[in-house]
Order: sequence, then C-alpha cells, then structure tokens
Amino acid sequence: MKSYVYRTASMAIIICSAMIFSLATTGAAAAEGALSKTDFENQMQYRFLHPAGSISEEAQCNVEELEEANDAQLHAILQQLAKTSFFRTFFVDLDHGCPLISFGSSKMNEKDHHGSTAEAEEEEETEDEFECSGGKDELDEDAEPLCTVDTGGAPGGTFGAPDFFSSAALSNIQQQSSWESESQERTFSWKDPSDPIVVNGDLMTTVQSCGDDELPDTFWLDMCSQIKEGNAKVVNLALNPERNTQYNGTHIWNAIYEENCVNFDGDDSEMCFEERVLYRLLSGLHTSTTLSIAKNYYPPSKRKGRDTWEPNPQYFMEKFSGNPEYIRNLHFSYVVLLRALRRASPFLYDYPINSGNILDDEAASMLIKRLLDSHILQSCSSVFSAFDETLMFESSTAETGYTLQENFKGVFHNVSSILDCVQCQQCKLHGKMTMLGYGAALKILLTPEELISTSLTRNEIVAFINTIAKMSESMKEVRELAHLYFLESEKFVSELPVPDPKEINTFYGDDPYRHVDRAVAAISELARTERISADRENELIALAFAKDPALLILAKHYYTDLSKFLEHSKNIKPGLADVSDEEPDAIVVGSGLAGLAASLKILDRGGRVTIIEKEHRVGGNSAKASSGINACCPNESKYDDSLESFKNDTVKSAGSSANLPLIETLVGRSAEAVGFLKERAGVDLSLLAQLGGHSHKRTHRPSNGMAGAEIIYAMQKAVKKFEKDGKVKIMVDTKATKLVQENGSVVGLEYTKEKADGSPESGVLRAPNVILATGGFAADRTDNSFLAKHRPELLSMAATAGNFSTGDGISMATELGAGTVDLEKVQIHPTGWVDPKDPTNPSKVLAAELMRGVGGILVNGSGQRFCNELGTRAYVADMMLKHNSIYVETGVWDKGSNVPTFSLILASSAAEDGKKHVDLYSHKGLLMKLEGIDALASWMNVDVSTIQSTLIQYRNDASNGVDKWGKTSYRGVPIENLTNETFYAGTVTPVLHYCMGGITIDTEGNVLDEKLNVIPGLHAAGEVTGGVHGDNRLGGNSLLECTVYGTLVGEKIPVRTRNKSSVVSAAKNSHSSKAAESSNLREISMEEVSTHNTPEDCWVVIHGEVYDLTLFAEEHPPGAESIYELAGKDGTEAFHAVHNKGLLDDFQEDKIGILIR
Repeated sequence: MKSYVYRTASMAIIICSAMIFSLATTGAAAAEGALSKTDFENQMQYRFLHPAGSISEEAQCNVEELEEANDAQLHAILQQLAKTSFFRTFFVDLDHGCPLISFGSSKMNEKDHHGSTAEAEEEEETEDEFECSGGKDELDEDAEPLCTVDTGGAPGGTFGAPDFFSSAALSNIQQQSSWESESQERTFSWKDPSDPIVVNGDLMTTVQSCGDDELPDTFWLDMCSQIKEGNAKVVNLALNPERNTQYNGTHIWNAIYEENCVNFDGDDSEMCFEERVLYRLLSGLHTSTTLSIAKNYYPPSKRKGRDTWEPNPQYFMEKFSGNPEYIRNLHFSYVVLLRALRRASPFLYDYPINSGNILDDEAASMLIKRLLDSHILQSCSSVFSAFDETLMFESSTAETGYTLQENFKGVFHNVSSILDCVQCQQCKLHGKMTMLGYGAALKILLTPEELISTSLTRNEIVAFINTIAKMSESMKEVRELAHLYFLESEKFVSELPVPDPKEINTFYGDDPYRHVDRAVAAISELARTERISADRENELIALAFAKDPALLILAKHYYTDLSKFLEHSKNIKPGLADVSDEEPDAIVVGSGLAGLAASLKILDRGGRVTIIEKEHRVGGNSAKASSGINACCPNESKYDDSLESFKNDTVKSAGSSANLPLIETLVGRSAEAVGFLKERAGVDLSLLAQLGGHSHKRTHRPSNGMAGAEIIYAMQKAVKKFEKDGKVKIMVDTKATKLVQENGSVVGLEYTKEKADGSPESGVLRAPNVILATGGFAADRTDNSFLAKHRPELLSMAATAGNFSTGDGISMATELGAGTVDLEKVQIHPTGWVDPKDPTNPSKVLAAELMRGVGGILVNGSGQRFCNELGTRAYVADMMLKHNSIYVETGVWDKGSNVPTFSLILASSAAEDGKKHVDLYSHKGLLMKLEGIDALASWMNVDVSTIQSTLIQYRNDASNGVDKWGKTSYRGVPIENLTNETFYAGTVTPVLHYCMGGITIDTEGNVLDEKLNVIPGLHAAGEVTGGVHGDNRLGGNSLLECTVYGTLVGEKIPVRTRNKSSVVSAAKNSHSSKAAESSNLREISMEEVSTHNTPEDCWVVIHGEVYDLTLFAEEHPPGAESIYELAGKDGTEAFHAVHNKGLLDDFQEDKIGILIR
C-alpha cells in the first residue's frame, strides 16, 4: 500500500519530536545527544515541504477540516452523549469461546501493522502459558486486576460517570510473530469457519448462491452477527474506561491483519478499494487502542505515588514517530463513521431513548438532536460527506461482484470472531464494542435507506455512538500526547524555548503549538511553490518559532487560504513584534464583571487594556447581583454535588435550546472561576446556598456582603492598580458607536463622549482585539429595540436591568455580520420588589433567588401558595403569570394586562439565614417586619384564618417531605406557634431580568458570523452573548458566565512585547491630598457631620469613623444614590447590610475624623 507523509496541524509536534529517534522512512539512526536548535528547525522545515492533502484516496477531505469540526462541536457533544445512561449501558458476551485451535507460526504479510514484523523471528519461549498480567507490577497488592470488567451500574443501579470519558486499552503492542507457549498455540486455530472466503473465484468453503441477478437488499443486515450477545453481561461503559491492562495482544492483531490479507478481487498487485477501506478501519481501531494505552498507561498506585492514571508519552512516540499513516487511518475511520451518522440522521433524530432515567434520557435525546441539527451538519458538511460509500463495489459484476461483497463481509465476520480469543475481559469488551460500532456503520452505509430504521438494534446504536466518540477522543489524544512528549523531552527542552505555561493555556487553548504549526505549514507550502524567496522563508520561519503574535493570528485565520496569507504576511517584518505602549492589546467595551475579568487577565499577563464605559461608574448590572455565583465542586464530598449534576441542572433549565459545548465550558471552569475571584481579587465567597432550580448547594456568596457589590469592588480595585503604570486606561462617560474593520479583522472602534463643557467629542481607538462586554437589552423600550422586535408583548413589564442596558454591543457586532442566537429568549424573573413608595416605577430591585432558597414562601392575593418556590425561574414566573386568564389560554402575556403581584414571606429562621439580604431590603423599605400572624394577615389584607391555614399546611408538607407541587427541600419553616412568629414580608412581581439571547460565540469567546465563522479580532463575554443559557438562565449562572468567559477571552488575547524605552505616563492621582494618618485624625461631632449632607459635600459615619465620600460616590459600583442617601448620617447599618467591614481598609485616604458622642 502507499506510504503517506503526514503533515497536519495536530502532528507537528510528533514530527518534530520524532527526530529524537530516527526518520523511519530513511532508517537513519538518531544521533546521540540533543539535536541543535538549528538542526531541529531545518529538519522540521524539511518535513513540512513534503506534499499533504486529503486524509486518504478513499476520503475526500483534509485533516484540518476534520480536526476543526471535531474541536469546534463534535467532540464535546459526543463525549457527553457517551456518558448518558442509555449510551453507557452495553450488552456484551465476554464468555463466548474462541473459534481458533491452531494457527501456527507463519510469516506475516507485508500489510503487517503497528509493531508486527515482516519476517517471523525465532523467539525463546519464556512463559508456560499466555496470560494477562493485569498490571500487577504497577498496582498495589490489594488492587483489582486491570483486565477485569466492572459490571456495576446495570439498569436499576446508580451509574457513576467519572469526570472523563477516555478511549482504548487492548494491548501493550510488542513485536511478536511466534507463539509464547503451547497453551497459547492450542488456543488459536479455526474450529469452524465463521464465514466462507473466496480466492480468485474458487471457494475455500462452499458459498451459498444468491440465485438472482442482484444481491438481495437484506445482504448486509447480518454484518454484526459474529459479535455474540449469547450470555450477555450488562456493562456500564463509564465504569470500564479503556486503558492499559498490560495485556499482550500482538497475536490478536497479527491474526486480524492476516485475516484481512485475503485478496478480495484476486489481484495480487495492490489492494483494491474495498480492501483498503477495511484495512484502514482496522488500522484506525488499532491506532485508537494504542493511543488510549499511551494516554492511560500507569494505573493509580499508593506505593508509586500516583493518585490517577498517568500517560506514557514515550510509548506513544515509539509507536507513531515513523508511522504517521497510522494516524491518517484513525482520521479515515472517523470520517467513515461520521458519514454513516449523517446517513442515519433521519432515523436517529427521533430515536426513542429509554434507560429508565427520565432526565438523563431527555438530555441524551437533546444531545442527539444537537449532534444532528442542520447547522452542525452544514458547518461540518465537508467532514460528514467526505467518504462516499457508493464507490464501493461499483466495479462488481454478476460473476465477480458477489465474490467481492461476500469476501468483504466474510473477512469482517472472521475478524469479529477473532475477538472472542482475547483473554483480557476489558480488552475484549472494548474490541467488541468498536467492531459492533463499525458493523453498524457499514450496515447503515451499504443497506438501502428504507431498511435502516428496522435493521439496527439498541446495542448496535449504543456501540455506533460510542465508537464515534472513541475516534473523536483519539483525535484529541494525539495532540495531548504529542504535547506531553514535547514538554518531557529533556533533549529538546534544553535547546528550544519553552513558552510560559500561562501563555500555553491561554492563547493556544488545549493545543499550544497549533498556530505555530499552521504558520510553518503555510510558509513551507509557499516556499515549495516558489511564491516566497528562501530569505523570506527563513525570515517568516524565525518569526513563527518566536511566536510572533501577528503571524500566529494570521495563521489562525488564513492558514487554509494561502493567497490571503501571503498577501497579509507582506506587512509582517522582523522587529514588528515590539509595539508602542500607546496602542493597547485589547479594547474592552463595558466594565461589568465580564469586562473586568477579561481586562485583569490581560493585565496580569503583561498586556495593556483600554476600558470603555458609557456610564459614569464601572460595574454595570453585575454590581446589582445578589444571590451569588455557582461553582462545582470544592465541597463535593460534603454536599454530594458533582459536575454532572450541575450540568444536568443547567441543561434542564436551558431546555431544548441548550448548547452543550458552551454549557460544559461554563460548568467545567466554574471552580476555577470562583478560585480566581477568591485568590486573585480577594473576594470572600465562603458561604454556600441552594437556589431554585439547583439540586445541590453550589451558589457561593460572601459571609458578610452582597455578592455583586463585593465582587465588582474587588475586581475594579485590582484593575485600577494598573492605572498608575499606564497599563490600563478607563474611559468613563464614553460610548462605543461603531467597530472598525480592516481586511476582515476588527482593529478598533469609534466612540463619542461628552466633554466638560457639555459639547460632544468623537474619536477612534485602535487595537488588534476588541472585547464586547456591554450586557443585554432589557431596558431598551424604543420602537427599534431588540425587545420591540423580538418580544413586543414584554415592553410594558418592569425590569431589573439598569437604564444603560440597551444592546449596544449586539448592534455594533451585527453591523459587521455577526450572528445572533435566541434573541427572543428574555428571562422573566419571578421576584422583583415592588417599592411601596413608588409602585409604578419601571425599574425594580431584584428580590434575590436566595430569598426563596433560605425558605421564602410565595403567596397570591387570596393568601394561597401556588408553586414550588425552588423551581426554576421560568417555572415560578409561569405559575405567577397563570393568574391571568388570557395567559392561561394563549401562553403569551397580554401587554395590556396588569402584571400580578404576590407576597414573599420569610419566617424568622429564614430571615436569619438570609440576614444580609433581609437587612438590605429592610433598609430600602422593601421588606416589612411583622410580629405574629395577625400582623401578617393585616399587611396582606387577607383573613387571618386563610393565611394561617396556608402556613400550617406548609409546615405539614415540610414534615412529610413533599408538597403537591413537588417541593422536597424545606428551610426556614415557620414555628408552630404562628402568633409568636416574626415575619418579614414584601410585595414582588415578575420582571424582565436577563437576556439569554445575543451575539453568537464559540467556547473561546470568539464572535462568529452568520455562517459560524470566526470574525478575527472580535470577542465577547457576558450577557451580550447568546447560547450559554438556552431557554432560561439558572440562578447564580450570570456572574459565573461573566467570570468564565471573561477570563477565557482575557487568557487567549495575544500580549505583545513593547519597546523598553517607551515612557509611560502615570495616571493622575485621585483625591490623595485628603489622606491622613490615623494619629492626625480629629474628633468630629454628629452635629458637624449632619451639616455635610449634599452630593457636593457628603460625609458619612461608618463604625464610629467619619469618611468624606464626596468623590467616591460617583465611583460606587451600585450607584451614587445609595451614598447620597446617607450624607450627613450614620451609615453603619446600611454599610453592614451590604459590605464586609474589611472593605473600609481601602478608604483610609477618605477617612477624616473620629466620631465623638
């Protein structure tokens, strides 16, 4: 068969690292010691000059397209799908007898593969019998042997999915072509042929004649017949991941490849098309197996200090350094499976999934639909259609066609039967599952389309999906193992520059050398086709190895279009990596949590940022958030939470619009996000709460403060520390009006601001990256607003968002062709406070989710409960709106109707649990303290008996553990003697709270156009984006989204080196002239304080000390009004309701005196 030189993004490191050993194509031995950097670079360039193209002659797509599709969408969906209850439950017969008796020692065919030798070698027999060691040398004495299968988790049991879903573990491939013992030899020889094989038209055994001019339509339906389910065990695949079992399966692979050596078409000169297809599939299976052995090579062992499975990059390199075609065969196998997936999509789309776990089955059905949805098929169309099954058997005749087809099926059956000879149960399990998946795929491809729906069994579908997931995972494993090998190789590490780990994990994602690789590949192709000179080639290669940001960005977006790459690269010269301090690395539009998180990440990496904020103060709507931020799972052992549970809660809330890759990124990085806020910004998030829609406690909040205010204050403090060095410039009262785009990339923006004299000022800011963090559009009620276009019936409903939430970022992005998603999905929060002093105000203060989480009870105007208070926001709001008869009939809110109001009631124990919030809302006059049931009834204007009956029933439901709405968690239940109970009550109403829709992004925060292509230089995070929350956002996920995606974007923005001679002007000092040492503070009376009671002269007493907050008020994240309300007063109680006392440490310069009584 042909030898293909493999050159692709994911294999650059493999090719580079392979120099340590030898170039297998030449047989040159590796020189002892490390290659010099020059030699290394020269050899790397040489390899890149070789032609590359499609994966194989049989699959017409290139490796880059396949990897892009896998990384962008397919891998994340497939791995989650494989973890669901339905798809991790597999039926397999592990006890079926081996059909071989004697096989003898024979020379292997030239098609031998993955470590087999072309000539049989005489080997000394060292074992009495063939066995699986089960990793005994690596395991602890009391550990379970690795070869065994854990059958736990059969239907009816609990499936404990691990945090990973890895691939493959059949054998530790060694060169072998003779038997290790007589026992082994006796095991292998055909007892009965499982299928006849035809050679050159002569039957080795009798073939049943078809009897017709054409093969029957049902010919391929028995492709999987030799993968027995006789005495089937029910195996939970999640409990049996594919790993190294120390099983030596060389004899199995030799038998498999020999079985595939029979010439299908009688031509000895070369493989026919069909033979190549089957060979590549088997080679892809072998490659995937070997990759998983390498990825999960060393088992956990206390005596060896290993807590988890660890990889063996050296083993990986030994197997693939000289055989890149094996990786191509893996890619080919993936393409064939994806083609089958597409062909079966009409059947699979509505396939009835039933494992007994209703929620999990719903998630699996949704994932299948997500996988098969048209936008994925379209965006990956070249991948799904790369293999054409109609080319198979097209040269068949009535005489030879049957022979070719029957031989093809016969060999597949024989290979399937050989798996019964595997003596390691784990290995047999995964070998059988993959071959069953292959069989299902071939059945789908070769059977008439109308028969597909009736030809596939449940087990075949499970194997089919798991096999696709296995190949997808293997694609990732190639890059991961290559990267690990590169990092671990001391020979190269000592000679080559190693990037900073933070830089690796930020700009390059999970594949640090991908864009370097792409740049070198493009450069080498330009040189090979003589489109650049040798000098220019050397110049660009040097820039690529130096990781020049401009070149790598160019490679990232234009590596598939060499003409444009060449044209744009003309502007890149040596030395241009140094830039002026005047131009920032990024412009961040919006100063809420998403914008601050992105900015701080860039600043911490040595970059420069300009922040544009149209308001007078930073913080945005993030400063108003009060419930907390979700994360899993720092307290998993205590609260029995898990990432899977968190994901399921989020998916359930998101409904049919759930975007799994975005949700998995949100959930998977949640612990890291909270850690960032705690460790980098110093935010206290020590308390945990369980909010509505959550199955566990996972919402983190301050012990003595409001989450949003504490987080924003800490983050803006951390960012502003960079002002003195000129690394960050914060432009308040400045509105971004238009994005500037050149040659397809966003390079800056236009802005307007009001000057001191009131006249307008406009200008242009330039940077290679613009980050949109402008929030949602819930406050824009103009005729052309997104709300008016997509949800006009909600225009009359009050909102919690600030008046600045007008969708500016979405408007600017869509002008450039950015895609949008879910704009019609506007969240109605069930509880916005109705201020008794101003009940018609269209802007409402949010009654935090926590108020219901600690035990708040919702009661309607008749004094009756009507819902599970801990349900999702969408559910509770729906139950509220159903008090309107028109809504009950239509399911759509009638904008002419009055929005109903309800009472939110907390007993004393619930109020104590949520003391911070209760104190704040009480201070604002939104909560009333009521002593006894009579006072509560009077305030509600209902009969005492009615509300008393409601609360008694609630106590009984709590005692029983469930109510008629399904509520099962009860906190803060009123005491038995309701006359002596202290209640806190306020009026709430449904309000517009959050916009789930917005700009379309990928999992790295890149803005995508309407065709799902990245818009270079444009990024987004926070509420301005869409797709993260689906139909409905889960409480506590907004601050999480801002932190996760803000930090993701900030981590990947390239940070450029700057001229060391540049002079940085320090930011002007603020009102530091007021700073005074404690020893010089004077005594001030309350009478004097009371005279400083205006916005222009604002003194406030906090904890016995007097502060002049005149200048700070405008910088207060929640707004100046709450400061002005305290002017000339003692604000200790109000401060304590929102903040921690430690916050005052940052106001020493504003402290002017000590209060005397």
